[in-house]
Amino acid sequence: MFDVIIIGAGPSGLFSVFQAGMMGLNCAVIDTLSSPGGQCNALYPEKPIYDIPGHPRILAQELIDLLHKQIEPFKPTFFLEQQALSINQNEDQSFTVTTAANNKIGGKTIIVAAGGGSFGPNRPVIKNILEFENKSIFYSITKQEIFHNKKIVIAGGGDSAIDWSLSLSGIASKIYLIHRRNKFKATPESMKKINTKVEESKIELVIPYQLHKIHGENGRLNSIEVINFDNNTKLIEADYLLLFFGLSMNIGPILDWGIDIENKHIKVDLSTMQTNIKGIFAVGDIITYPGKLKLILSGFAEAARACHSAYSIINNGTEIHFEYSTTKGVPTK
Repeated sequence: MFDVIIIGAGPSGLFSVFQAGMMGLNCAVIDTLSSPGGQCNALYPEKPIYDIPGHPRILAQELIDLLHKQIEPFKPTFFLEQQALSINQNEDQSFTVTTAANNKIGGKTIIVAAGGGSFGPNRPVIKNILEFENKSIFYSITKQEIFHNKKIVIAGGGDSAIDWSLSLSGIASKIYLIHRRNKFKATPESMKKINTKVEESKIELVIPYQLHKIHGENGRLNSIEVINFDNNTKLIEADYLLLFFGLSMNIGPILDWGIDIENKHIKVDLSTMQTNIKGIFAVGDIITYPGKLKLILSGFAEAARACHSAYSIINNGTEIHFEYSTTKGVPTK
């Protein structure tokens, strides 16, 4: 029986482990992905984050690595690559979480830190796209070095497409930026940088065009065919195709747990982070309350509040004696 079951291993979930550990509570962590980190390492590990206190600039994967190192002394038990399917409350008011791998995990309290729920990239309708995915077609970037001196087609009209076009223009031999409209959803400063790269022939804008066909064999691209609204087509030689059409979010089984939901977000009491079910808390992007900000640092603060509230339930109403970490330190391995 764990003190706290944490559903979701993104930044808010990992920091919940730390906060619980500092109070002497042991944790189980459940996540659908194969490694902790949530969207930070699954979708944009090499993308810089600028609003983490004390870090003027930190890559998303670096943040996850530091959070993982921070929780090592508390030895959480991870249940990865399995979705939390159901929550049942036992006669003693503890909970049993059943996962897709048919693990039944007992816990005195639960913290839901599921971000946007289960998520995946929006995939364009191209009949043979699956043959090339994770070989020469990607929805996220984990290793920039594979694009060195390569021809890259980037499709999308938002910040991700623009940011990665700029980042990769320094290592790729050529970048073709495709968008179905003439205007991108990006800041004037970013577009100014894009136009500079266009003048330097590092980036070529292919607008207004959209993906039509992909050509290659054995999972390796050799060209991308695009089409405009007049049915004119172009063939672009390419080694890689990067797709940035946003994410499809689904909170999945959470809808069936008896937790109050508002617009696909969990409603919580801001003073405790507790849901409508005693002993079940929620933190991070999955929650809603008046004034909620979807920031990683907000999730950190919510994790601390949830763990303090959980401690009281686990210890029959006893409030924890608050101490700063500078006073109590962190347990050693």
